[in-house]
This record gives sequence, structure tokens and C-alpha cells, in this order.
Amino acid sequence: MLAAKKKWITSTSTIDDAALNELATAAGVTPLIAKLLMARGITTPEQATQFLHADQQPLNDPLQMHDMQKAVDRIQEAIVAGDQITVYGDYDADGLTSTAIMFETLDQVGANVNYYIPDRFKDGYGPNQAAFDRLIEAGTKLFVTVDNGVAGNAVINAVQAQGIDVVVTDHHELPAELPQAYAIVHPRHPEGQYPFGELSGAGVAFKVATALLEEVPEELLDLAAIGTVADLVSLTAENRTIVTLGLKVLQQTTRPGLAALIKAAGLEADKLDATSIGFGIAPRLNALGRLQSAQSGVELLTTLDEDRANELAQMVNQLNEKRQGLVRDIAANALDQAESAANQARQTLVITGQNWHEGVLGIVASRIVEATGKPTLVLNEDADGRLKGSGRSIEAYNLFAAIDPIRDQLVAFGGHHMAVGLTLMKDQLSALKTALETAATAEDLAAHAQASLQLDGTLKVADASLATLTALQQLAPFGTDNPAPLFELDPDKISQVRAIGADKQHLKLQLSDGNQQVDAIAFSMGAAASAIEASPTNVQVVGELSSNTWNGQTKPQIMVKDLAVTGSQVIDARTQHLTAHQFSQPGVYIFFHQNLLKRLTSYLNPNSQAILANDQSALAAVGEQPVFIVDCPDTLTDLTDVLQQVALNQITLYLYRRESLYLAGMPNREQFGQLYKFTATHHDVDIHHQLAQVAGHLHLERNLLIFMIQVFFEVGFVKINDGVMNGVSNPQKADLHHAPSYQLREQQIAAEETLLYSKSAALQTWVKNQAAVKN
Repeated sequence: MLAAKKKWITSTSTIDDAALNELATAAGVTPLIAKLLMARGITTPEQATQFLHADQQPLNDPLQMHDMQKAVDRIQEAIVAGDQITVYGDYDADGLTSTAIMFETLDQVGANVNYYIPDRFKDGYGPNQAAFDRLIEAGTKLFVTVDNGVAGNAVINAVQAQGIDVVVTDHHELPAELPQAYAIVHPRHPEGQYPFGELSGAGVAFKVATALLEEVPEELLDLAAIGTVADLVSLTAENRTIVTLGLKVLQQTTRPGLAALIKAAGLEADKLDATSIGFGIAPRLNALGRLQSAQSGVELLTTLDEDRANELAQMVNQLNEKRQGLVRDIAANALDQAESAANQARQTLVITGQNWHEGVLGIVASRIVEATGKPTLVLNEDADGRLKGSGRSIEAYNLFAAIDPIRDQLVAFGGHHMAVGLTLMKDQLSALKTALETAATAEDLAAHAQASLQLDGTLKVADASLATLTALQQLAPFGTDNPAPLFELDPDKISQVRAIGADKQHLKLQLSDGNQQVDAIAFSMGAAASAIEASPTNVQVVGELSSNTWNGQTKPQIMVKDLAVTGSQVIDARTQHLTAHQFSQPGVYIFFHQNLLKRLTSYLNPNSQAILANDQSALAAVGEQPVFIVDCPDTLTDLTDVLQQVALNQITLYLYRRESLYLAGMPNREQFGQLYKFTATHHDVDIHHQLAQVAGHLHLERNLLIFMIQVFFEVGFVKINDGVMNGVSNPQKADLHHAPSYQLREQQIAAEETLLYSKSAALQTWVKNQAAVKN
């Protein structure tokens, strides 16, 4: 079987049918949508109306936010005085859109305004003293931070002490001690009265813009929506309204930069949704700050010059492609490290490399966590032995808390439960690894490491339709705290299984209930193809219902998030080359040849074992563990004996054979005759040193000649002493077929014919039939 990567959790709470039908009728939705609303805590018609018609809900009064009026007054004072105002932003998508919103608003009301985006590699995140000093020297009289500032105590306090005011607008966690800024505009400030605390940086900037303009600036809703989705804040309440309204503006955007970026990303403007932002627009904006200065990102969002917009959009798209390449290359190297024997034994991972671009290490860490399920740090080491990078975690492990006890040993450190950034010297690497493992043991990570998937219920294949998808779209936009509905499907059969992509990492398949079919795609699950093909009627799938348009035809499609294959499996993974990667999975690796076992034992991870097929006690102890048949046995009986002693839970067949005897075949009568004549006329042949010459003389392949000499030796046609061969004069008649070597080769050829050259389905059937006959 193939176990699910995550734990599938479906709510066990019962929903009253009468209440469900009442809500469905009152809200004008299907029972399925009513059920999904109730699962989200929406139980009354009023709540349903607000949720389903978010674009009709009023936005909150911005003046309820802490220091909003104070901030507006100070900004207006600077405008009247003609003072230079600098919007100090951030280099991610939320920071760029926040900056663009604030810059455009101040420019619209006549401010003398510019903006500054800190460089990730030179300035770091948040207020930077050197950057502020340069801006002050250049004439800045008032700073307005967006998407940062509440943690910038030292810098902001120093700037305020110089008589330069700072207005902070931010949404990040409030530290115990706040900076002594002129004003702090924050939706969760304890002294504020704002009713919704989950705004993004762009959302806060949008509220400031609303207060300054004394009306809702609808033309800025597209930027606010991008920042809100990109920063993964809660897509509920006011954020849901901002994104719903913002998507309408975005679908008809008049911004040349956004229009060019949408086109470069291969998106259709009139079909943009939150997913388009999250996977199309936001990554491209983020690529700027990851690879270089992101200052041009604000220009892209605000320019009115179409030529410049196209130029910037192409540059951003190229940077994103470069970012993807960097992630792909570094992740491949990092995954190789993660699968080493030493790391297989660890509960947490610290992956290091040289000349790795630090801007993409967080993404790489996420890839490794997804592949291994382990909290992971990915660090680049420079020439001075300084390591810098990012970490990502899982629900069951607080990465920040694990590292915090040794923060005084690190050069820099910050983050939260699921993600951290850090810098340390190489001599502290051991202490870091120890701290991570210590925390993993203390939190009993091994017992809770499996991530979970919260399911919304089951979906029949017949109900996976465009009509159902249209109904589900009433719950959009999807994102944090309002994920796209996730269903379990239990098809009668899986067909058309294909590994796709340049590296065959992805999977396409079709789910069927006997009457209806629906296509499905599973990203990064290409390795499951063999298991599915081995048990196509025992597959369970968890996925989202979506659509796919091809050649003008739109069809429903399941985006697979996880899958499981139950029942016994025979996985055909026959190979002529064995690599370390093939031994990375935990299980029992069975060998038929001891010399091969000795050669490959080092490939195994600590959670696996290698045994010889004739070790009866070891076979008896295999239990329910996955079994890997590494090499091809000499006889079919050898494999049958193994199959009848181990549980047919999951058997993977590599069946490696260095050279094929089946293809080489048996020597014919003429070839044996030539060798016989040769041994009669050639004496004292040193077969250790002259074998190649003899093979060439007789026009025989070397290994075939060795076999023939062995047969002659066994029937008494030749004598071999100390490697010197001589023919036997007048030997007794003998049938070559009776020679042990001849009989073994016949059995080996028969085994290869069945095991190596049969079709996959026939091989799987043969294995299952042998396993079914227990002693």
C-alpha cells in the first residue's frame, strides 16, 4: 500500500438536516453550499448574506484605527508646508502594493512625496538607520512607513530625536515595547477601536488612503487585493470584501504595469481570482526583492507609460524565471542532502551549501519540508564561514521556540512558529543542530509529525461537475481561514495514469465510478504512478474541484492534494542501474547475491535493513514493512520462496541484473565444438591472462567463454590447475546438459524471461500468484 502523506481529518460534528435545509432555502444555495457555510461557522441567513455577498458589505471606518486621525493631520501638515514625505516600504508583494497605495494617494492630494524600498541584502527588513540617514540628508522631513515599523524601535526613536517625525502604518505583531513614533496606525493596537485586526500592510495603507481622501478610493482596490492575498492574511470579514471588490477592479485594470504583468504571467484578465494573485502575480512581485532591489516594483505598479510598463513587466517575469531556476537547482541539491543516511536519522534538518542565492532559501526550505515532512533550515555559507538563510516548519513543531534558547550564540535571528530567518558562524552549527533535535524530542515530534488536511466531506465522481464548481465559487475568494473546499473521492477505478513534466515529477490520471469520469492532476506526485497502476481499484484521493480549458473546451478537474493506495501492491520498478535514491525509502531490501549486498549496504538509510533471501529468520521478521526485491534471482523458485514468507503489503521490484543471460542465450553446439577442438590443440593456456585472446580467437564473448569452460570442467573435458587449462585426452562421454553450470544457466534464463522481459501486468500477476500459495 501507499500511505497518505498527511492525516485526513473530517469534522465529526453532526449538522441538523432541518437547520441545513432552512439555511439553504433562506440563502438561496444548494444543500452542499449550506453545509460548507455551516462548517465555516456561518449558521444564520444574515451571516450567509454577508459572506456570499461580500462586495455589498460596507468597509469599516478608518478613523476607528489607533492614531489614524493623528497620522492624517500630520501628513496634511507636511503637505501644506511642502515638506518632502518619504514612504518607507518593504520588498515583498504586500510591501510593494502598500507603498504604491500610499505613494499614489499622497501624490493625488498634492504632497511632495517619494518612496524608498529597502534592499533585502543591504538594508534588511524594516527601518534601517543608514537608509533613513541618507533620506534625511536628501531632504526628507516626514517618514510614513508601510508594512513595517512597529519593530523598528532603535531607528525610529533615533530619527524622532532628530526632530524628524515618523508615522508608522503596519500590521505585524506588536512587540512589548513600541517605537516612539509620531503616530502608530495599526489595526490591533490595544488602545484602538478598530473592529477587524487582520488587515495586510496594503489593507492598512488603503485605510489611511481612505481617511486622507475622505472616501473609498476604488481605483486602489486592485493593489489592496494583491497585497491582502499575497501576505496570506485571513480572507474573512473586511479582507474578504477588499479582495472581492479588488478582483473586479483588477479584472478591468487600467494600470499599464499590472496589465503587462498579467499578460507576461500568461493569465486571462477577465478570469483573475485569488489563486491567480497567489500563484501568478505575487510570486513575480516577490521575485524582485528576492533577487535584487525591489524599487522598480513600485514603478511597475504606478507608471502610466505603457512602454515602460511592458519593459518592467518583462524584466520582472525574467527575474521570476531565474528565481524558479535557482529554486529548482538548489532544492535538488538540498534534497540530496536531506536523503543522506545521517539526515534520514534526524527529526529536523539543517541543509547547507555554498554560492546559494539567499533570496530563495525560504522557498527551498518549504520544498524540503513538503518532501520530507521535517522542519528544515537551509543556509548559505560564505567565504568567511558565515551561514545565513531561512527555515520552515510544520504544525507540530515551533521552529522559533526551538532556536530561541541559543539566540545569544547567533549573529541574527527572528521569526515565528512556522518560519525563521537567521545568521550564524560555522562553529555554532553543531549547537544549532543539537537545539533543533533537543526541541524535537521534548515536543515528541515523532508522534505528531504528520501534517493534517481538513476535509469538507466526500464528493462522488459523478458530482465532480462544472455545475458543482460554479456553486462552490460562491464561497470564493479562497485563502487563509477560507480555504477552497477539500473533498475525499473514492473512485471505483483509476485509469490513464501518466507521469508528466520534464522530470516526470507530476501525475495525470482519470477517476471513474463506472459511469462517469473526471480528470485529475497531482503535482509532485509522479513517484506514485507505479503504486496506483499496481492497485488501480484501491485508490483514495483528496483534492479540490477545479476546471481545465483545452482547445476551447472546459472540463472539470480534480487538483489532487494527497492520495492513498490500499491493499497489497506489486510495484514494477525494474532497472538496469541502481542509485542511492532507490534506497532512500524505509523498508526491507532483499538481495539474492551476497556480493551485491555488501556493495550497496552503505546506500541504506538507518530505518531500513538489507537481508539475504536465504536468511529464513530475517525473512520471518519482516512483518508489514515495505519490501524491495533488489536483484534478479537465479531461479524462479528462489523468488517464490521469498514471496511465500513475507506479507504482500508493498513489494517493489528492482530486479537488477548487471548482464542479461537471456539476451546472451546459450552457446550452440558449434561453439562448444570449437572450444573442444581448441582445448585439444592448445596446451597450458593461462586463462587468467590469456582469456581475452582465446575469446577473440574463438569469436566468443568473454563471459560466455567463461561459462563454457566451467561446463567443460564440470563434465571432465578440461583440467584447470593454478589457472592453467589443458584438455583431457580421450575424456568420457558426457551430456553437457547435466553440468550444474549448464542447468543453472537454463534456470537463470528462464527467471530473466519471466521477471525481466515480461510485461508489467503479467509480472505483477505472477508475483501475486506466487505469494498467494503460502507454505
